[in-house]
Amino acid sequence: MPREHSGPTMADVAREAGVALGTVSRVVNGEQVGDAFREKVQAAITKLGYKYNSSGRALRTDETNTVAVIMPNCDNPFFGLLVNYICIALRKRKRRMLLCLTENDRDRETELIQMAQQNRVDGIIALTYNPKLTIPENIPLVTIDRFFSLSVPCIASDNFGGGVLAARKLQMLGCTRVAFLQTASELPTEPKKRRDGFVSACVEIGLPFEVKVITTEEKEPASEFDLFLQDHMENGHLAFDGLFVGTDSLAWQIIKKLRGMGVRVPEDVQVIGFDGIRLFGCQEYVVSTIVQPVPEIAEACVNTVLSRHFSNVPSLIILPVTYARGGTTRE
Repeated sequence: MPREHSGPTMADVAREAGVALGTVSRVVNGEQVGDAFREKVQAAITKLGYKYNSSGRALRTDETNTVAVIMPNCDNPFFGLLVNYICIALRKRKRRMLLCLTENDRDRETELIQMAQQNRVDGIIALTYNPKLTIPENIPLVTIDRFFSLSVPCIASDNFGGGVLAARKLQMLGCTRVAFLQTASELPTEPKKRRDGFVSACVEIGLPFEVKVITTEEKEPASEFDLFLQDHMENGHLAFDGLFVGTDSLAWQIIKKLRGMGVRVPEDVQVIGFDGIRLFGCQEYVVSTIVQPVPEIAEACVNTVLSRHFSNVPSLIILPVTYARGGTTRE
Protein backbone atom coordinates (compact mmCIF):
# COMPACT_ATOMS: atom_id res chain seq x y z
CA MET A 1 0.00 0.00 0.00
CA PRO A 2 1.66 3.35 -0.96
CA ARG A 3 2.60 5.76 1.82
CA GLU A 4 0.17 8.65 2.19
CA HIS A 5 1.75 11.93 1.06
CA SER A 6 1.94 14.24 4.09
CA GLY A 7 3.38 17.30 2.35
CA PRO A 8 6.41 18.43 0.36
CA THR A 9 9.76 16.92 1.26
CA MET A 10 13.33 18.19 1.12
CA ALA A 11 13.68 16.36 -2.20
CA ASP A 12 10.67 18.28 -3.56
CA VAL A 13 12.28 21.56 -2.46
CA ALA A 14 15.57 20.57 -4.10
CA ARG A 15 13.85 19.81 -7.41
CA GLU A 16 11.87 23.07 -7.32
CA ALA A 17 14.97 25.14 -6.49
CA GLY A 18 17.21 23.27 -8.93
CA VAL A 19 19.84 22.54 -6.28
CA ALA A 20 21.30 19.48 -4.59
CA LEU A 21 19.48 17.89 -1.66
CA GLY A 22 22.48 18.64 0.57
CA THR A 23 22.13 22.35 -0.19
CA VAL A 24 18.52 22.31 1.00
CA SER A 25 19.62 20.50 4.16
CA ARG A 26 22.28 23.14 4.88
CA VAL A 27 19.82 25.99 4.40
CA VAL A 28 17.14 24.57 6.71
CA ASN A 29 19.76 23.68 9.31
CA GLY A 30 21.10 27.24 9.33
CA GLU A 31 24.50 26.34 7.88
CA GLN A 32 26.51 28.57 5.55
CA VAL A 33 25.69 28.48 1.82
CA GLY A 34 25.96 31.05 -0.93
CA ASP A 35 23.35 33.80 -0.93
CA ALA A 36 22.08 32.83 -4.40
CA PHE A 37 21.52 29.21 -3.35
CA ARG A 38 19.89 30.29 -0.08
CA GLU A 39 17.46 32.56 -1.93
CA LYS A 40 16.51 29.79 -4.38
CA VAL A 41 15.88 27.32 -1.56
CA GLN A 42 13.88 29.79 0.51
CA ALA A 43 11.75 30.71 -2.51
CA ALA A 44 11.04 27.02 -3.15
CA ILE A 45 10.16 26.45 0.53
CA THR A 46 7.69 29.34 0.40
CA LYS A 47 6.14 28.21 -2.88
CA LEU A 48 5.72 24.57 -1.81
CA GLY A 49 4.78 25.31 1.80
CA TYR A 50 7.51 23.00 3.09
CA LYS A 51 7.50 22.62 6.88
CA TYR A 52 10.72 21.75 8.65
CA ASN A 53 10.40 19.57 11.76
CA SER A 54 12.93 21.31 14.01
CA SER A 55 11.75 19.49 17.15
CA GLY A 56 12.37 16.15 15.51
CA ARG A 57 15.87 17.26 14.57
CA ALA A 58 16.51 18.31 18.16
CA LEU A 59 15.62 14.82 19.35
CA ARG A 60 17.85 13.17 16.75
CA THR A 61 20.90 15.40 17.21
CA ASP A 62 20.50 16.54 20.83
CA GLU A 63 20.21 20.15 19.65
CA THR A 64 17.63 22.66 20.86
CA ASN A 65 18.18 25.29 18.12
CA THR A 66 18.60 27.82 20.94
CA VAL A 67 21.58 30.07 21.71
CA ALA A 68 21.85 31.95 25.01
CA VAL A 69 22.97 35.58 24.75
CA ILE A 70 24.24 37.08 28.02
CA MET A 71 24.48 40.88 28.15
CA PRO A 72 24.87 43.45 30.95
CA ASN A 73 21.68 45.27 29.88
CA CYS A 74 19.78 46.63 26.88
CA ASP A 75 19.59 50.21 28.21
CA ASN A 76 23.03 50.94 26.79
CA PRO A 77 22.36 51.72 23.08
CA PHE A 78 25.40 49.73 21.95
CA PHE A 79 24.31 46.59 23.83
CA GLY A 80 20.76 46.97 22.54
CA LEU A 81 22.00 47.29 18.96
CA LEU A 82 24.24 44.25 19.38
CA VAL A 83 21.37 42.15 20.75
CA ASN A 84 19.22 43.19 17.79
CA TYR A 85 21.76 42.06 15.20
CA ILE A 86 22.56 38.81 17.02
CA CYS A 87 18.83 38.04 16.99
CA ILE A 88 18.72 38.71 13.23
CA ALA A 89 21.77 36.52 12.61
CA LEU A 90 20.27 33.66 14.62
CA ARG A 91 16.90 33.94 12.94
CA LYS A 92 18.54 33.64 9.51
CA ARG A 93 19.91 30.30 10.68
CA LYS A 94 16.56 29.24 12.17
CA ARG A 95 17.87 29.49 15.72
CA ARG A 96 16.16 31.05 18.71
CA MET A 97 17.74 33.49 21.16
CA LEU A 98 17.50 33.08 24.92
CA LEU A 99 18.30 36.61 26.09
CA CYS A 100 19.75 36.91 29.60
CA LEU A 101 20.50 40.28 31.22
CA THR A 102 22.90 40.46 34.15
CA GLU A 103 22.12 44.10 35.12
CA ASN A 104 25.87 44.38 35.82
CA ASP A 105 25.56 41.81 38.63
CA ARG A 106 28.65 39.62 38.39
CA ASP A 107 27.20 36.83 40.49
CA ARG A 108 24.24 36.72 38.14
CA GLU A 109 26.60 36.03 35.24
CA THR A 110 27.48 32.70 36.83
CA GLU A 111 23.80 31.93 37.52
CA LEU A 112 22.89 32.62 33.90
CA ILE A 113 25.67 30.40 32.57
CA GLN A 114 24.33 27.60 34.76
CA MET A 115 20.77 28.27 33.61
CA ALA A 116 21.88 28.10 29.97
CA GLN A 117 23.49 24.72 30.65
CA GLN A 118 20.32 23.43 32.31
CA ASN A 119 18.30 24.52 29.27
CA ARG A 120 20.65 22.55 27.01
CA VAL A 121 21.33 25.49 24.69
CA ASP A 122 23.46 24.85 21.62
CA GLY A 123 25.85 27.67 22.50
CA ILE A 124 26.42 30.82 24.53
CA ILE A 125 27.40 34.32 23.38
CA ALA A 126 28.43 36.43 26.36
CA LEU A 127 29.66 39.89 27.27
CA THR A 128 30.74 39.51 30.88
CA TYR A 129 32.79 41.18 33.61
CA ASN A 130 33.02 38.53 36.35
CA PRO A 131 36.77 37.95 36.98
CA LYS A 132 36.03 34.50 38.41
CA LEU A 133 33.64 33.32 35.71
CA THR A 134 33.90 29.59 35.01
CA ILE A 135 33.66 28.64 31.35
CA PRO A 136 31.49 25.52 30.75
CA GLU A 137 33.31 22.66 29.05
CA ASN A 138 30.31 21.04 27.37
CA ILE A 139 28.80 24.06 25.54
CA PRO A 140 30.47 26.27 22.91
CA LEU A 141 30.92 29.76 24.36
CA VAL A 142 31.96 32.89 22.48
CA THR A 143 32.86 36.08 24.31
CA ILE A 144 32.62 39.68 23.14
CA ASP A 145 35.47 42.07 24.03
CA ARG A 146 37.06 39.81 26.65
CA PHE A 147 39.81 37.25 26.02
CA PHE A 148 39.70 34.24 28.36
CA SER A 149 41.95 31.62 26.80
CA LEU A 150 42.99 30.05 23.51
CA SER A 151 40.04 27.65 23.78
CA VAL A 152 37.40 30.39 24.16
CA PRO A 153 36.92 32.47 20.98
CA CYS A 154 36.68 36.24 21.49
CA ILE A 155 35.07 38.61 18.97
CA ALA A 156 36.04 42.28 19.08
CA SER A 157 36.45 45.42 17.02
CA ASP A 158 39.90 46.78 16.25
CA ASN A 159 40.05 48.86 19.41
CA PHE A 160 43.74 49.65 19.05
CA GLY A 161 43.24 50.72 15.44
CA GLY A 162 40.27 52.83 16.52
CA GLY A 163 42.46 54.71 18.98
CA VAL A 164 45.04 55.33 16.29
CA LEU A 165 42.34 56.55 13.90
CA ALA A 166 40.92 58.97 16.50
CA ALA A 167 44.31 60.54 17.26
CA ARG A 168 45.18 61.02 13.62
CA LYS A 169 41.74 62.42 12.85
CA LEU A 170 41.99 65.00 15.65
CA GLN A 171 45.40 66.11 14.42
CA MET A 172 44.11 66.32 10.84
CA LEU A 173 41.27 68.54 12.08
CA GLY A 174 43.77 70.97 13.58
CA CYS A 175 43.96 69.89 17.23
CA THR A 176 47.24 70.71 18.97
CA ARG A 177 46.66 69.32 22.48
CA VAL A 178 44.34 66.40 23.19
CA ALA A 179 43.14 64.10 25.95
CA PHE A 180 41.70 60.60 26.25
CA LEU A 181 38.86 59.92 28.73
CA GLN A 182 37.53 56.46 29.54
CA THR A 183 35.78 54.36 32.16
CA ALA A 184 37.14 50.82 32.13
CA SER A 185 36.86 47.52 33.96
CA GLU A 186 39.85 46.34 35.95
CA LEU A 187 39.83 43.21 33.76
CA PRO A 188 42.10 42.90 30.70
CA THR A 189 39.40 43.62 28.08
CA GLU A 190 39.76 44.54 24.41
CA PRO A 191 38.25 48.07 24.80
CA LYS A 192 41.26 49.01 26.97
CA LYS A 193 43.28 48.93 23.76
CA ARG A 194 41.53 52.13 22.65
CA ARG A 195 43.82 53.99 25.02
CA ASP A 196 46.89 52.10 23.82
CA GLY A 197 46.20 52.91 20.17
CA PHE A 198 45.52 56.57 20.93
CA VAL A 199 48.66 57.02 23.02
CA SER A 200 50.80 55.17 20.46
CA ALA A 201 49.56 57.38 17.62
CA CYS A 202 49.96 60.62 19.62
CA VAL A 203 53.57 59.71 20.41
CA GLU A 204 54.25 58.79 16.79
CA ILE A 205 52.81 62.00 15.31
CA GLY A 206 54.08 64.27 18.11
CA LEU A 207 50.66 65.33 19.39
CA PRO A 208 50.72 66.40 23.08
CA PHE A 209 48.19 64.43 25.13
CA GLU A 210 46.91 63.47 28.57
CA VAL A 211 44.98 60.42 29.75
CA LYS A 212 42.24 60.07 32.35
CA VAL A 213 40.93 56.53 32.90
CA ILE A 214 38.57 55.72 35.76
CA THR A 215 37.80 52.11 36.66
CA THR A 216 34.13 51.17 36.81
CA GLU A 217 34.68 50.04 40.42
CA GLU A 218 35.42 53.60 41.58
CA LYS A 219 32.61 55.58 43.15
CA GLU A 220 31.12 58.52 41.26
CA PRO A 221 33.27 58.45 38.10
CA ALA A 222 31.27 61.42 36.78
CA SER A 223 32.64 63.58 39.60
CA GLU A 224 36.18 62.47 38.73
CA PHE A 225 35.74 63.66 35.14
CA ASP A 226 34.26 66.93 36.43
CA LEU A 227 37.40 67.53 38.50
CA PHE A 228 39.68 66.61 35.60
CA LEU A 229 37.98 69.08 33.26
CA GLN A 230 37.88 71.85 35.88
CA ASP A 231 41.57 71.33 36.66
CA HIS A 232 42.34 71.93 32.99
CA MET A 233 40.38 75.17 32.64
CA GLU A 234 42.62 78.21 32.20
CA ASN A 235 41.06 81.68 32.18
CA GLY A 236 37.74 80.24 31.00
CA HIS A 237 39.34 78.09 28.30
CA LEU A 238 39.87 74.33 28.28
CA ALA A 239 43.52 73.34 27.96
CA PHE A 240 42.60 70.82 25.24
CA ASP A 241 41.19 71.46 21.80
CA GLY A 242 40.49 67.78 21.11
CA LEU A 243 39.05 64.90 23.17
CA PHE A 244 38.83 61.19 22.37
CA VAL A 245 36.30 59.54 24.69
CA GLY A 246 36.07 55.78 25.26
CA THR A 247 32.36 55.43 24.36
CA ASP A 248 29.71 57.54 22.68
CA SER A 249 27.60 57.45 25.84
CA LEU A 250 30.44 58.90 27.92
CA ALA A 251 31.27 61.39 25.15
CA TRP A 252 27.71 62.73 25.30
CA GLN A 253 27.98 63.14 29.07
CA ILE A 254 31.33 64.94 28.72
CA ILE A 255 29.89 67.28 26.08
CA LYS A 256 27.06 68.25 28.43
CA LYS A 257 29.59 68.99 31.18
CA LEU A 258 31.69 71.11 28.81
CA ARG A 259 28.73 73.14 27.64
CA GLY A 260 27.74 73.71 31.27
CA MET A 261 31.22 75.14 31.80
CA GLY A 262 30.83 77.50 28.86
CA VAL A 263 33.02 75.46 26.50
CA ARG A 264 31.65 75.19 22.96
CA VAL A 265 31.67 71.91 21.01
CA PRO A 266 33.05 71.75 18.36
CA GLU A 267 34.13 75.42 18.16
CA ASP A 268 36.40 75.32 21.24
CA VAL A 269 37.00 71.59 21.57
CA GLN A 270 36.37 68.76 19.13
CA VAL A 271 35.13 65.46 20.50
CA ILE A 272 35.30 61.93 19.06
CA GLY A 273 33.58 58.98 20.77
CA PHE A 274 33.63 55.26 20.13
CA ASP A 275 30.83 52.80 19.17
CA GLY A 276 28.82 54.41 16.36
CA ILE A 277 25.55 55.08 18.20
CA ARG A 278 22.82 56.75 16.14
CA LEU A 279 19.81 58.78 17.23
CA PHE A 280 16.72 56.54 17.22
CA GLY A 281 18.80 53.68 15.85
CA CYS A 282 18.97 54.70 12.19
CA GLN A 283 19.43 58.47 11.95
CA GLU A 284 22.52 60.65 12.44
CA TYR A 285 25.31 59.78 14.87
CA VAL A 286 25.00 61.28 18.35
CA VAL A 287 28.67 62.38 18.23
CA SER A 288 31.55 62.10 15.81
CA THR A 289 32.66 58.56 16.43
CA ILE A 290 34.74 55.50 15.72
CA VAL A 291 32.10 53.08 14.40
CA GLN A 292 32.06 49.46 15.48
CA PRO A 293 30.77 47.09 12.75
CA VAL A 294 27.91 45.73 14.86
CA PRO A 295 26.21 43.60 12.16
CA GLU A 296 29.54 41.95 11.36
CA ILE A 297 30.29 41.39 15.06
CA ALA A 298 26.93 39.68 15.45
CA GLU A 299 27.49 37.50 12.37
CA ALA A 300 30.95 36.51 13.60
CA CYS A 301 29.58 35.59 17.03
CA VAL A 302 26.81 33.43 15.58
CA ASN A 303 28.98 31.81 12.90
CA THR A 304 31.58 30.95 15.52
CA VAL A 305 29.30 29.61 18.25
CA LEU A 306 27.43 27.41 15.73
CA SER A 307 30.56 26.21 13.93
CA ARG A 308 30.76 22.45 13.56
CA HIS A 309 34.53 22.84 13.96
CA PHE A 310 34.36 24.99 17.09
CA SER A 311 37.61 23.66 18.56
CA ASN A 312 39.51 24.91 15.50
CA VAL A 313 38.18 28.48 15.26
CA PRO A 314 40.59 31.38 15.98
CA SER A 315 40.87 32.45 19.61
CA LEU A 316 40.62 36.15 18.72
CA ILE A 317 38.69 37.62 15.78
CA ILE A 318 39.25 41.35 15.19
CA LEU A 319 36.95 43.35 12.91
CA PRO A 320 37.83 46.75 11.33
CA VAL A 321 36.38 50.08 12.49
CA THR A 322 35.65 53.31 10.62
CA TYR A 323 35.27 57.01 11.42
CA ALA A 324 31.99 58.90 11.02
CA ARG A 325 31.11 62.58 11.45
CA GLY A 326 28.52 63.39 14.08
CA GLY A 327 28.53 67.15 14.56
CA THR A 328 31.12 67.31 17.36
CA THR A 329 34.12 67.83 15.05
CA ARG A 330 34.85 70.61 12.56
CA GLU A 331 34.85 68.93 9.14
